[in-house]
Amino acid sequence: MAHLRSRRHALLAVPAGLALTASLGLLPGVAAAAPQAAPQAKQAVTDGPLLSYVVNTAADRATVAKVKKAVAASGGSVVTAYEQIGVVVAHSANPDFAKALRAVPGVASAGATRTAPIVPAATTDVGKPEKVKLSKASAAAAAAGKSSTGAEPLESLQWDLPAIKADQAAKVNPGSRKVTVGVIDTGVDDTHPDLAPNFSRAQSASCVSGKADTTPGAWRPYNPAKDYHGTHVAGTIAAARNGTGIAGVAPNVKVSALKVSNKDSLFYAESVVCAFVFAAEHGIAVTNNSYYVDPWLFNCADDPDQKAIAESVARASKYAQDKGTVNVASAGNSNFDLAAKEITDDSSPNDKGRPAQKRKIDPSVCLDVPAQLPGVVTVSATGAKGQKSYYSNYGLGQIDVAAPGGDKYQVPELPGKDGRILSTLPGGDWGFLQGTSMAGPHVAGVAALLKSAHPKSSPQEIQWLLKAQADNPGCPTAPYDGDGDGKVDAVCTGTKPVNGFYGFGIVDALDAVR
Repeated sequence: MAHLRSRRHALLAVPAGLALTASLGLLPGVAAAAPQAAPQAKQAVTDGPLLSYVVNTAADRATVAKVKKAVAASGGSVVTAYEQIGVVVAHSANPDFAKALRAVPGVASAGATRTAPIVPAATTDVGKPEKVKLSKASAAAAAAGKSSTGAEPLESLQWDLPAIKADQAAKVNPGSRKVTVGVIDTGVDDTHPDLAPNFSRAQSASCVSGKADTTPGAWRPYNPAKDYHGTHVAGTIAAARNGTGIAGVAPNVKVSALKVSNKDSLFYAESVVCAFVFAAEHGIAVTNNSYYVDPWLFNCADDPDQKAIAESVARASKYAQDKGTVNVASAGNSNFDLAAKEITDDSSPNDKGRPAQKRKIDPSVCLDVPAQLPGVVTVSATGAKGQKSYYSNYGLGQIDVAAPGGDKYQVPELPGKDGRILSTLPGGDWGFLQGTSMAGPHVAGVAALLKSAHPKSSPQEIQWLLKAQADNPGCPTAPYDGDGDGKVDAVCTGTKPVNGFYGFGIVDALDAVR
C-alpha cells in the first residue's frame, strides 16, 4: 500500500509467419508447375512468464481486428479490445510477444504492463490508518453533533472542511444528484452508513482484469483490512450529511467505485484503461485518481514497455475527458520537484518481477501516470496550517491546484489535534490518513460542486474555474522546512498567483457554489 497516493506517462522486421505468407506467389513461366505446399508458420514460443500487455493501434474496427489476429498468431490471447481508443489488452507467455506486435502495421506501441507474472498498486497515502470509533470520539465532537449545530458527529475533527470552506458550501449547494464522482482505486465499501445513501451501483465495476465486471459487489475491496484506501477517498468526496460520522466535500452528489487494484494492491495499466473508458461511457462527471500506474513510478518514452503503458492510459483518460469527464489525480508523496531537470527513481519496478533499479529520469519526458498526462488536474497536498505537506510532490507548471492532504507536523487546534484527514473506512469505521491521495478527493469534490452549479460546462471549463477560484498563499517567505529538522526540504518558485507549491492555489468550495 506504500505506493498509493494517499502518498503518488525503427521499423521492426515482420514476424516470420507473416513474412512467409506475404511472399507467396507464382513466378513468371512456372504457372503450370505442380503446386507447392505452403510453408507452415513458425509456432510462437510460449515458455516465458505469463504477462499482460497493452497494444495501441489505430482506432478503427479493421485495424483492431487485424491486431487481434496477430495477437493469436504471436502466442497471445485477447482479454478485451477498446476499439473506440485503439487499445487491445492481451495476455501472453511469449517472451517476444511485444516485439512481434510492434512489427504489425497499424500498431503504434505495444508493451508489457508488468514485470511479474500474472497472479490470481500503487496508491498515495502515507502510513496506516488510525481508526476513530464513533462511540469513542471525543466528547467535544459528540456534543457538536447534528442536534446542536447541524454538523455531523465527527465533523469537528475534520479541519479540512473549513480549510476549503466546504462546510459553508454545503449550506448553499451540497451538490446535485445528477453528478457522480468515480473513485478509481482499491474498491469502495458501499455498505458504509456514510456512503450507502450516495453510492451508485449502476456506475460501479471491477476493472482489475482489464475488462469491466459489473457483478453486484465486484467493486468492493478484496481485503477490507488492507484495501481501505478507496473507501477513505470516497468519504472525503461524498460522505452524506445524515447524522452519522463525517461529512464529504460534496455530500449530496453520487459516488461510484471503479476497482483497479489487484490482490497485491497493484494498479496496472489495463485496469486503469478499463476504468477511464467505463467512466466515459457511464455518465461519470469526475474521476479521482489517487495512485500511480504500476510498476513504474515514471514511464519513459525511450522504453517500449513504458511508452506503451503511458500511451494506453493517455488515450483512455483523453477519451473520458472528451466525453465530459473531469479527471483529478494526486501528485505523489516523494517530495519531488516535478519541474526539475532530473529525479532519482529507486523504486521501479515495484511488482517484484525483477529488482528495483536506481535510475535518473527527466520528468518532462518520463511521466508520472496519470498525474502528468495532458488534461488531468494534478493536485499537491497541504496541512492544517495551509502549508505544503512535507511529503507532497510539487513543481512550477506541474501542479494545477492544492488541497488538504494532511500533515502530521501541522497540528490543528482542539478538539482534533490530529493533522491528518479523517474519513470513512471499510466495515463502518472512520480513520485518519495523510497523503496526496487525500488531497485529490477534496479537489474531486469541489469539481463535483462546480459541475452541479454549471452542469453544461466542459471539463476544460471546470478546470479553469477550479484554478480561477483557488486561493493562493504564495511561496513561503522563509526557507521551507516541512519536517522541522532545520534543513531546507524544498524550494518554491513562481509568483503569488501561480507557483510550484500550490499551482493556482488551494481550492475553494464556497466559491464553487456561489
